[in-house]
Amino acid sequence: MYGVHMARKQRIYYPGAFYHIILRGNAQQDVFFDDCDRYRFLLLMQEAVEKFGCRIHAFCLMSNHIHIALQVGNISLSRVMQNLSFRYTTWVNRRMKRSGHLFQGRYKALLVDADTYLCELAAYIHLNPVRAGMVAKPEDYLWSGHHAYLLDGYYPWFTSDYLLGLFDSKKDKARELYLCYVAERIGDRLTDQFLKGGIDSRLLGEESFVEEAMCKAQILMEIKPTLEEIIEIVKVICAVDDETLYSLHRGRAAAEARAFIAWGVAEYSDCTISETGRLFGRDVTTLSNSIMRLKLKACSNAAVAGKIEAVRQAIMNKTG
Repeated sequence: MYGVHMARKQRIYYPGAFYHIILRGNAQQDVFFDDCDRYRFLLLMQEAVEKFGCRIHAFCLMSNHIHIALQVGNISLSRVMQNLSFRYTTWVNRRMKRSGHLFQGRYKALLVDADTYLCELAAYIHLNPVRAGMVAKPEDYLWSGHHAYLLDGYYPWFTSDYLLGLFDSKKDKARELYLCYVAERIGDRLTDQFLKGGIDSRLLGEESFVEEAMCKAQILMEIKPTLEEIIEIVKVICAVDDETLYSLHRGRAAAEARAFIAWGVAEYSDCTISETGRLFGRDVTTLSNSIMRLKLKACSNAAVAGKIEAVRQAIMNKTG
């Protein structure tokens, strides 16, 4: 029943790792509705850099998807992305007076050998609007990190020195070489390697890089599920759909499912009950009380106890 979820490979994480991240709109729908949304996402990226010690080396905000070249610090990628996507979803839902998912399922995260591929990845990301026919040159598109490589301090939170240093030790010369490098790739076709990875779909690099990355990850493998993963598990076990789960009505099935989700978050996730409550339009006290009632009910109700165990096992299978 849970085979599809359990077969999904665990993300590879270690401090200092570089990722190509793609966030896509649910059902290919837009994730930005005006410039106010785009400015909000830029602010949230800045706050993520400040809060989690990550670095952003490239990004591009398209209409229905987002590309980011992100380097993690000592805090896992899942925690960074969970915070970023959750806070932006909350922002949009509040503005649009809607509820539910904004992004499509699990974000794509490809671990990349920065020494070999970072320059090419940055060009690939910043040329997205050109490939889409939106502009003729990357400089003409406002909502990408390309401008931060042309002007000092364009985004104070953006990391440009690392990539420029791969071109030349002198910044002016490095900028010139970067611009030439990107311009030479304007006519390039879609680079599948940045979407599909290599031998392992989670990584892009030579065999030695793959072996080293896997070795580092074995020590610090992520084990905590995201809020979204817990929601998907509970939806299956409680046999509820999104419409029921995110309904503002106080139906029994929806309330029970939200209680299981809140319990899973409290027991196993880095997410908070407060964040969970905001997603469902419920306050912390309501969800906390629902967890207590769920635990008490499990003591005398075999069906509820069985569901709790099923949720527990599905989480363990996903993260173990």
